[in-house]
Amino acid sequence: MDRSEPTAADVGEFALIDAVTSHFVQGPHVELGPGDDAAIVRITDGRVVASTDLLVEGVHFRRDWSTAVDIGRKAAAQNLVDIVAMGARPTALLVGLAMPPDLPVAWATELADGLSRECALVGASVVGGDLVRGRAITIAVTALGELDGRAPVTRDGACAGDVVAVCGRLGWSAAGLAVLSRGFRSPRVLVDAHRVPTPPYAAGLAAASADVTSMCDVSDGLVADVGHLATASGVHVDLDGAALLPDRELAELAPALGVDPMSWVLGGGEDHALVATFPSDAAVRKAGEGWRTIGRVLAGTAAVTVDGRIPKAGTGHDHFT
Repeated sequence: MDRSEPTAADVGEFALIDAVTSHFVQGPHVELGPGDDAAIVRITDGRVVASTDLLVEGVHFRRDWSTAVDIGRKAAAQNLVDIVAMGARPTALLVGLAMPPDLPVAWATELADGLSRECALVGASVVGGDLVRGRAITIAVTALGELDGRAPVTRDGACAGDVVAVCGRLGWSAAGLAVLSRGFRSPRVLVDAHRVPTPPYAAGLAAASADVTSMCDVSDGLVADVGHLATASGVHVDLDGAALLPDRELAELAPALGVDPMSWVLGGGEDHALVATFPSDAAVRKAGEGWRTIGRVLAGTAAVTVDGRIPKAGTGHDHFT
């Protein structure tokens, strides 16, 4: 650590808050942003969509792997895409940050830059939060969104006869994590995919305005998250293995690491792609560019299969197992 840089202990809580919040641009939907006891965000249809996530250093990110800007973008992205997966337009983030007193001020302001950059992609604003002392860096993000008069898209709407479609990358973040875990930094495109996800925000909102019947983001792994849809809807989902062949970047890397690339496609999380069900292939096309059909919804006990078989890979991420 460069001791020439001022730390949180050097400047104090309130100067640090001022330094961080100066990086947050407020959009037209914000009536009152950072600086008071609470923020005020305008809504039009009387409903607020809300979601929250925690990121803990050593569990969700490492400072030797990712810059503060990367971590800020990732923290924002995984919350913003949860709002989009509900068919809502993200409007605001509230961010809580626990940090050790010897953390440089520059790291905190760069984190704020990352949060702001990701929010700018969807027109959202960081409107407030909290800052406390802690042993490890912990970032708590609450995202708010607006439905603009639409019905929410929930996980329980899939019906037998629907098709399953996905939009976004699958397995890239997991492959990047595998590279970093072995002490390497390339292929850079995969490492970058782990550092900063690229959720298909616009495609999610387009699907919400089409005929989508259920949707969620792929944060725990494709099979695991499709399983959430299957369980909530009480249906059997059969995925088409031929529609899920690994991208070239994954297929080229896997032999060097001794990994089956399908394990990344089926079980890798944190790409934050979107998976959804639609009444027909025509409805998938109506949802717009980027969506592709990868399976079918069948009647039966809630389950997920690939080509009719329970997949060996793809159990997904579970914090406690």
